[in-house]
Amino acid sequence: MDRRTFVKTVASTLATPTVGSMSAQTSEARPGASEAKKRPPNVIVMICDDLGSGDLHCGGSSLKTPNLDRMAAEGARFTRFNTAHPICSASRAALLTGRYASRSHVAGAYGPSSPDGMDLDEKTLADLLKPSGYKSMCIGKWHLGYPKQYLPTSRGFDSFFGVPWSVDMNPFPLVKDTEVIEELPDRHMLTPRYTEEAVKFIDSSAGAPFFLYVGYSYPHDPPRSSPRFRGHSGLGHQGDAIEEIDWSAGEILKAVHRNRLDNDTLIIFTSDHGPWFQGCPGPRRGRKATTFEGGTRIPFITRWSGTLPTGQVIDEWGSNMDVLPTILSFCGAKAPTNLPDGVDISNLLTGKTEHVDRGTILYFAVSRDQEVLECARKGNWKLRIAQGNGEIYINDWLGGSCLPKQHLLLPRPELYNLELDPAESYDAAVDHPDKVAEIQKDLEALIPTFPENVQRAYAELKANPGSPMTPPGAATRPGNLVAPKWIWIPESRRGKS
Repeated sequence: MDRRTFVKTVASTLATPTVGSMSAQTSEARPGASEAKKRPPNVIVMICDDLGSGDLHCGGSSLKTPNLDRMAAEGARFTRFNTAHPICSASRAALLTGRYASRSHVAGAYGPSSPDGMDLDEKTLADLLKPSGYKSMCIGKWHLGYPKQYLPTSRGFDSFFGVPWSVDMNPFPLVKDTEVIEELPDRHMLTPRYTEEAVKFIDSSAGAPFFLYVGYSYPHDPPRSSPRFRGHSGLGHQGDAIEEIDWSAGEILKAVHRNRLDNDTLIIFTSDHGPWFQGCPGPRRGRKATTFEGGTRIPFITRWSGTLPTGQVIDEWGSNMDVLPTILSFCGAKAPTNLPDGVDISNLLTGKTEHVDRGTILYFAVSRDQEVLECARKGNWKLRIAQGNGEIYINDWLGGSCLPKQHLLLPRPELYNLELDPAESYDAAVDHPDKVAEIQKDLEALIPTFPENVQRAYAELKANPGSPMTPPGAATRPGNLVAPKWIWIPESRRGKS
């Protein structure tokens, strides 16, 4: 499909944006379907930038996202799915390697002045699928390093069409494989251009297994949409950008259906972390760059017609580190030498089990190499052991809070029951000291498995406690704090039992 035809097709879809049901495809739909089923599935991963867990209609939003709603109805939608890191580059590293970005020394967000990228000894999902004969392409935002050796074509992908970092950064080159093809692309047209390339790739790859990774640049601030979607939502630029992403997902699903690949294609739609200034984190505290659930809870929808049961709403906990081991399991590919921190949830998705056994999950703060630990979760219990100083809800470079924070050990760990208290509003540590001790023991055992810089940061954290006068839920107050005479401090907050 040439670009002019594609643009005409796009215009015609605005009146009827919803994807028709695609679950009815049978083996009679095309010749050779029985042979095709013997090969591993195609894989499509769509990942947004700063899309909140409450931004999709199927997640409670008033925005119009009919294509993703239909995808959820024809597959599975998680209500408790978290990113491993609440910041751009680190979250993408975790998804593509199945490992904490802390292990691969990934910066929170690489920029134009960054000299490196994700550690070169890490294997991406594209690397691991290649021996199984997969053709692969990365489209859109990459954000794991711009020097040539860190670009997608050096990290397992056969081709790349996209940008090296976020839309709020300058310069902002559009890259094809390793060459800059436009010094400054029109930011309003990024979503349709990514979509065009994705559709072309699917159309040209229908005969063999493929892996398509689409990294949308939006709704990251400043959100933009193409002219035809301006005003589409009635809720400003943020809403328009999200509704255009829904349209894009619909075009990708249509391309799969048009090529009769529904039964052969595992499709995933997700986000890198919670929303920034605009957007909805759902009924949860915090936003992007915080280790509160609002910063780490993300949408996760998956569909594979004929293999995954339809209409699943899964309340089990999931992590974006699970994506790699799960896809490798479905595709019959070998596990990497650097073993994933995520777990294989394929049996959960296929309905063979309702529970996944996993250990304690760690939440690292946004820091130089994501080395500072702030929280740990085991099941529904989340233990907060540290908190950066200053504003704890949002990061804003103009206001200065994107600058390196001083992280202090909380004087008393805080314990939150995310089943009863998803907003992390009630510190229950005083009522459950056994659970506090259990999770602390787990994280003490996990820290030695991380690189030396993470171990050092943890030791420094423990040696740098905040003031016992810090109230639960507050940014940690300095250890040398002197309270004004007019403030009453209970004995329990004076370092006494």
